[in-house]
Amino acid sequence: MKSLCKVAAKSAQAILLLGGAVAAQTAPQQIVVGSPAITANQPIPKDYTADGRNVSPPLEWTNVPASTKELAVICEDPDAGNPPPFVHWVIYKIPATAKGLPENIPFEPGAPMPASVAGAIQGVSGFRRPIYRGPAPPPAKVHHYHFVVYALDADLGLKPGLSRVDLLTAIQDHIVGRGELVATYERK
Repeated sequence: MKSLCKVAAKSAQAILLLGGAVAAQTAPQQIVVGSPAITANQPIPKDYTADGRNVSPPLEWTNVPASTKELAVICEDPDAGNPPPFVHWVIYKIPATAKGLPENIPFEPGAPMPASVAGAIQGVSGFRRPIYRGPAPPPAKVHHYHFVVYALDADLGLKPGLSRVDLLTAIQDHIVGRGELVATYERK
């Protein structure tokens, strides 16, 4: 009995050590996120806000893990919301071959996605619709907008209509890469 307990204890130690090693190995790879229209830590151009054309900005990414099967993007404002963050955009099932998102993703539900992101689905934003809606903060306060890109290791069969919380819950054990672009906006 005593030797059985020693074996069990050593097995438990091995599992704990292995679990720690696996956790360390599976930390998400850093994805580099940029945009030809938005500069990090600078104001978002008016065209991509509710004060302008209110179209989604173009995004680009590199250093996506080779194991990526699909991508997801969330745009959120941690300076707003009840509770924060306020969600401006949720888009997922982006093909792993995509190098970014083009400007002006369709606003109308059911409109076809551009060829480079065919099959992508827009989730429900804080406006309770599956659309991008740009910054529109209260005047005289700078808000920060995080465009977060997630690389996923599986085709998760995600259905339309997911919110930010739904999406993050569904992908939590499948994130192999993550990166973000943060920009600002302030209404005068």
